[in-house]
Amino acid sequence: MAMNQVKTALLLGALTGLFLFIGTLLGGKSGLIIALILAGGMNFFSYWFSDKIVLMIYRAKEADKHKHAKLYDMVKDITVRAKLPMPKVYIVPTHHPNAFATGRNYKHAAVACTEGIMHLLNDHELKGVIAHELAHVKNRDILISSIAATIAGVISYLAMMARWGAIFGGFGGRDNDSGGLIELLVLAIVAPIMALIIQLAISRSREYLADETGAKFIHDASGLAAALEKLEKGVSHAPLRAQGTTEATAHMFISNPFRGKGLWKIFSTHPSTTERVKRLRALKF
Repeated sequence: MAMNQVKTALLLGALTGLFLFIGTLLGGKSGLIIALILAGGMNFFSYWFSDKIVLMIYRAKEADKHKHAKLYDMVKDITVRAKLPMPKVYIVPTHHPNAFATGRNYKHAAVACTEGIMHLLNDHELKGVIAHELAHVKNRDILISSIAATIAGVISYLAMMARWGAIFGGFGGRDNDSGGLIELLVLAIVAPIMALIIQLAISRSREYLADETGAKFIHDASGLAAALEKLEKGVSHAPLRAQGTTEATAHMFISNPFRGKGLWKIFSTHPSTTERVKRLRALKF
């Protein structure tokens, strides 16, 4: 667990360093200040409103406490073990089997399960999934992923500014010398790709951490391991189709709704299911 925390800190540091470098390169101190203001504004918005937006995108409805009494009891039991306030519980109306957690802090958290995952998993497996999602809340992963996404987004925005600046009047007021061309190449092409790779590496690191933390909440890793194997197959048979569904929300789900193969695995928001299951089954309680 400690190793994943250190890895996240290093990756966030690398992403922040890249962001500051790009801001300075684009416009010196003024460029850096503009970039910081943009990042602050976007962070504020994502921190306060991202949960409402994602729940709206997937048409999530708050679960009926009588109809879904077993789910409520399961969430309540794990929150007591994790020493967390009771989150809101939502149901997403889709056959796609998945789940996610959202919310800006412990007191404003929400756990959402799709109808598909409720039908696919047994109680033991679903308990492992809920523990994983509450681990994201405990580890403040929603805030961490929002910060990473915001910084990566601003870097992409600065890259776009650099491209337009090159088209209309040159880059940074410099002549088209080799130095300016190299800087333009870094800003317009290399930087946003690096930012995305770092952002996704942070997401994968937090998934490993949530797997381990959730298993420790309930002193059992077998349920989540079995659930991940079922979800791997279930996602491919019932792909997620919802208005507004994009890669931007993929990191929130316990199982990636989108699949990458070969080289594209470095652009995946989740570690491989095989590796996750292997690590879970190696845990001892």
